[in-house]
Amino acid sequence: MPAKDRVSYFYDGDVGSVYYGPNHPMKPHRLCMTHSLVLAYGLHNKMEIYRPHKAYPVELAQFHSADYIDFLHRITPDTQELFSKELLKYNMGEDCPVFDNLFEFCQIYAGGTIDAAHRLNSQLCDIAINWAGGLHHARKCAASGFCYVNDLVLGILELLKCHARVLYIDIDVHHGDGVEEAFYQTDRVMTVSFHKFGDLFFPGTGDVKDVGSNEGKYYAINVPLKDGIDDTSFTRMFKLIISKVVEFYQPGAIVLQCGADSLAGDRLGCFNLSIEGHAECVRFVKNLNLPLLVTGGGGYTKENVARCWTVETGALLDSELPNEIPDNDYINYFKPDCKLKTHPGSNMENLNSKTYLSTIKMQVFENLRNLQHAPGVQMHEVPPDWYLPDINEDELNPDERIDQHTQDKLIQRDDEFYAGDNDNDHDMDEAS
Repeated sequence: MPAKDRVSYFYDGDVGSVYYGPNHPMKPHRLCMTHSLVLAYGLHNKMEIYRPHKAYPVELAQFHSADYIDFLHRITPDTQELFSKELLKYNMGEDCPVFDNLFEFCQIYAGGTIDAAHRLNSQLCDIAINWAGGLHHARKCAASGFCYVNDLVLGILELLKCHARVLYIDIDVHHGDGVEEAFYQTDRVMTVSFHKFGDLFFPGTGDVKDVGSNEGKYYAINVPLKDGIDDTSFTRMFKLIISKVVEFYQPGAIVLQCGADSLAGDRLGCFNLSIEGHAECVRFVKNLNLPLLVTGGGGYTKENVARCWTVETGALLDSELPNEIPDNDYINYFKPDCKLKTHPGSNMENLNSKTYLSTIKMQVFENLRNLQHAPGVQMHEVPPDWYLPDINEDELNPDERIDQHTQDKLIQRDDEFYAGDNDNDHDMDEAS
């Protein structure tokens, strides 16, 4: 089928309008910049664009504790002084501040990942993209590392309804600790994280020796790296390890977190990857030809984040993009050169010796040899896709499964980008 029918892209302009606060490195505005570049390159003509539904509290509580979700729902900048004990309990503060529209922000980015997983489960696409997602540090009962709701865990739980095994891959410079922790004791999800480790680098987890426990022993794979790793070293390790993982584990679907803070020059990063090197990992996973859910993640030099995720959107569409950035709403951010692909800084030393990388690779391969080959699971009736709260007596009961018609109404196609459509029933300006 044409690529447009097989790639689904989720975006809501409201997700980029929130503000973490002055001097905070997380800038959701990077999502607006990314979307503007995607449009400028005409990539929206090659895929279906949807505005995700806002995840309901009951959906978020499929992983997170109900009391934590209720707190996120209630807390506002004006009332936070009344909740000092709860702020401490839920790890909210300097890294994870309370800001205007916090809960709606969580609902949008989590809803995008849940919707992406649902379309994959329904075989309505082969690849689903939600650059607003990928907030991999959030815990069941607490915020962490700029992350409040762990959309990745929620997306994986959705995929597990139709797939016996799901592979999670993380190329953010920070360890994917929240996702690993959520599935640390199960063999139904294998987590593979490539990240900086050591020197008290956040979050401080992700040693190669951390392999899972109980039923999940050897189903957590960590590739701890040192400062300055370059394209050649990173992509070689990535391809060798992911190839072996897929051979052993035989996943039914893959979730790929594409944190762009692993790029050279990132405000919080310490790797030396070019955009092309980062995108090469995305191409490699795409070519495995498995149902694929792609999200964003970290990334704190926002113009490079936008460049990276635009290149990777093109890669997922098999589209090679001209290096000269077309005119767009944020063109001034890309001056003076207005080039799409950046080159890594040449002054950063690669502290990852061939001996070190070989040792890590051999430890990972040894762990893979210890696991049960492609564990099976007895699949029963597929659970409901999600639940709706009671809105009025004419709406569905929360215990009833949503039919496809209701599902199609919840995930709205973004007709802003399809001039021939006259049946859109939402504000076109909302996604601009």
